[in-house]
Amino acid sequence: MPQAAAGRALAALLLAFGLSPGFAGAPARAQSPSWLDPALLEAAKKEGSVVVYTSTNEREGLPLFKIFEAATGIKVHYIRAGDGMLVSRSLIEARAGQSSFDVIFSHAAHKLPQQMLAQYVPGEAKHLTATARDPDRRWHGVYANYNTPAYNTKMISTAALPKSYEELAQRKEWAGKVAIDGTDADWLKGFFQHFGEAKATQIIKGLVGTLNPVITDGHLALARSVGAGEYWLSLNNYVMLSSNVQIAGGPIEIFPLDPVVLFFAGVAVNAKSKNPNAARLAANFMLSRDGQGHLAKFGRLPTRGDVPSNPPGILERLHAKTVVPTLFQAEDEKKWRQTFAALFKPR
Repeated sequence: MPQAAAGRALAALLLAFGLSPGFAGAPARAQSPSWLDPALLEAAKKEGSVVVYTSTNEREGLPLFKIFEAATGIKVHYIRAGDGMLVSRSLIEARAGQSSFDVIFSHAAHKLPQQMLAQYVPGEAKHLTATARDPDRRWHGVYANYNTPAYNTKMISTAALPKSYEELAQRKEWAGKVAIDGTDADWLKGFFQHFGEAKATQIIKGLVGTLNPVITDGHLALARSVGAGEYWLSLNNYVMLSSNVQIAGGPIEIFPLDPVVLFFAGVAVNAKSKNPNAARLAANFMLSRDGQGHLAKFGRLPTRGDVPSNPPGILERLHAKTVVPTLFQAEDEKKWRQTFAALFKPR
């Protein structure tokens, strides 16, 4: 058969099976992720690496950045510490003129001096909810951190759950079985925003006087302790961490009360980054469906509407209550930590 006729015959056969005539048996070229800006990638590859400061645990964070490394070929130097430690370290390095982070991924990212953070709007930021976008363009929310009480479902029945913090303050039988993390100054500020200083102070004093809550160190440790039954209830904790323990099979459940305080784990780029293009590319990745979808597997709540929450329907439960976004700078933190310490002073 002449070559032209053979080609026409092959094309007809392929069309009969619903295939493109251009198909030649070779695998289709993989489509690049939407966050992978070609121009930014080319510049970032010349830098070769990116330094990430983060408070996200290694179990979730290391696989997250493996996705980034596999897609870009850019090496990630992953440095993990607590939020407060990251801020302190960054400030010390900045004052000493030392090499520091390229990108920070932390609940405290916005607490760094604003001049330390580059003004940057990643392409993926357009998909975020409005409250997850800094009006000054210095940070963007990677996941939403809602705050509610949680309880051990083996120790407390659903029927016994209070409908308000005032009602919770009447549960004398739970005294000593309740705990709260000692760094919940952000939650306390949102509590005061909602109720006003006088009423908020009255409610907190009632809770402390009746329940005598144990002050703990570490939100994930607190969620695990409630799941294990060491404490029956957390007076407040991060919803995502209660969900994390629940996803792992722990008998723990949240019960939202007004107000549900909200803040974000944000990503920000160092204004003096040594790898600015790699930093911007990493920030764009964290805001993408790929990045947020990975974190949602662990119960982190997305700031994008096109990434399903885990567990399903949890955002609807939270937003059935009054959600109070809260945000304060580093200079306000001392005040709210002192207020927390004064109100939750052990008896």
